[in-house]
Amino acid sequence: MEHQNLASFIWSVADLLRGDFRQSEYGRIILPFTLLRRLECVLAPYRDEIMTEYQAFKDSGVDLDLVLCREGRYFYNLTPFTLASLGETDTKANLEAYINGFSKYAKEAFEQFSFFTWIDKLAAANLLYLVVQKFKDIDLHPETISNYEMGLVFEELIRRFAEAANDTAGEYFTPRDVVRLATTLVFAPDHEVLSGEGVIRTLYDPCCGTGGFLASGIEQVHEWNASAVIKPYGQELNAESYAIAMADMMIKGYDPSNIKLGNTLADDQLPLERFHYCLANPPFGVDWKKVQKEVEQEHREKGYKGRFGPGLPRVSDGSLLFLMHLLSKRMGDATGTRIGIILNGSPLFTGGAGSGESEIRRWILENDWLETIVALPTDLFYNTGIATYVWVLTNRKSPERKGKVQLVNAADLWTPMRKSLGSKRRYMSDEQIAEIARLVADMQEGERCKIFSTTDFGYRRITVERPLQLAFLPHDKDRLALLQEDTAWTKLAEERRQGLHKVLASLAERYLDREVFFKDVTKGLKAIGQDGLTAQEKKLL
Repeated sequence: MEHQNLASFIWSVADLLRGDFRQSEYGRIILPFTLLRRLECVLAPYRDEIMTEYQAFKDSGVDLDLVLCREGRYFYNLTPFTLASLGETDTKANLEAYINGFSKYAKEAFEQFSFFTWIDKLAAANLLYLVVQKFKDIDLHPETISNYEMGLVFEELIRRFAEAANDTAGEYFTPRDVVRLATTLVFAPDHEVLSGEGVIRTLYDPCCGTGGFLASGIEQVHEWNASAVIKPYGQELNAESYAIAMADMMIKGYDPSNIKLGNTLADDQLPLERFHYCLANPPFGVDWKKVQKEVEQEHREKGYKGRFGPGLPRVSDGSLLFLMHLLSKRMGDATGTRIGIILNGSPLFTGGAGSGESEIRRWILENDWLETIVALPTDLFYNTGIATYVWVLTNRKSPERKGKVQLVNAADLWTPMRKSLGSKRRYMSDEQIAEIARLVADMQEGERCKIFSTTDFGYRRITVERPLQLAFLPHDKDRLALLQEDTAWTKLAEERRQGLHKVLASLAERYLDREVFFKDVTKGLKAIGQDGLTAQEKKLL
């Protein structure tokens, strides 16, 4: 709850903005100011050291990012300013100079927020100095609030921002209990390896949002082995979420150039990279019409040499495209790759045999990459209460898991929240996450766990054709009675009904050919001076 209290305090700045700005605009001001204050607090111990190095290199002509950024510290600021020293008279000019004094990637984060535009608007409303005064006293030093807690604060602010803008917060980040379960399932089998000396591994999220999956994965490995090196990589479509993820990784001492901005499906900006671990929560049920041309072109031209060789799902849901993308990032050496992805029910159940979805599933099962699927409780996410599943895939299954798929039902392993957050009314406690992890690790069939062979999921669709068998019986009393009870019959003119009765009575007792029957009825009607059968009358008869 502490991160929620801190987020509430930061969000209280909105009281200053009320009236001059719309509620949907609060987050565009509050988020970059929070980021600026965090950067300032993290940088505080190094400012003198950075300025000394700057003085030594400022006239050398070298790229300052190359000499002032280093492993573990990828940003700097070359101005004497802090939020506390901007002044009341030249606040706007000093703040702009302050931001322009940051290193390349730190400055880019503010550009993605269009921060200079909002500075202009705050200055025009005579609110800039008041907002600066609010933020200068918020204690966001790493000694006070850890990187993990800061990530939670950012996510809580984004959730509030999304609610205020009537937006979908769940598209930008995943609840941390769900993240914790997914990271546990992905990393746990490698616990022994990750606890060893000199471990260096890569972690990738193709739709990284604010970087929650990456941060939680790193944190979990460091709980086991503080000296392990996990290098995070990611790509994100939303500019503001990207800015926070990139800045968050930079603050924690990771290379911010490994976090990319753009649509992963249309433009994979890490095309040659392969990773030890992949984690993702792609948006549920979102169509891929915007990238349909690029995806179909890659599927058509590259086939299995590209990312989408097995087939394409229907345009209304791109979840399986992200799954195929992750599988294209697998390492082929002995270390292999472990993947955790959170999906709704559509990738499991949509599409009959031979469809795009079915062909993708067949490709995964025949290659024996699917290890486990865990059914999660409903109401875990901020913007939806639908059923969700964690898929765990790998190209280095343990011997006892080869040719097998484990299904775990954890739908009733949840704890009610004291206060709902959007649609999130439930969470998984640490104990429940541990119980699910034990069920997966034990791989013993029981009430919650079933083990199947990969071939158990294979089906073919077979079309059985047989001759159409119809019989027309013009003299059958029961059928004639049903005919006269039909509403369409009662709507016919009396003369027409009598004519049809007369003709039916004159026909043969049994017809097995529709066309011959209708031909004889029409012939009979014309013999008594009436028109042939209409389409509606044919349907009625």
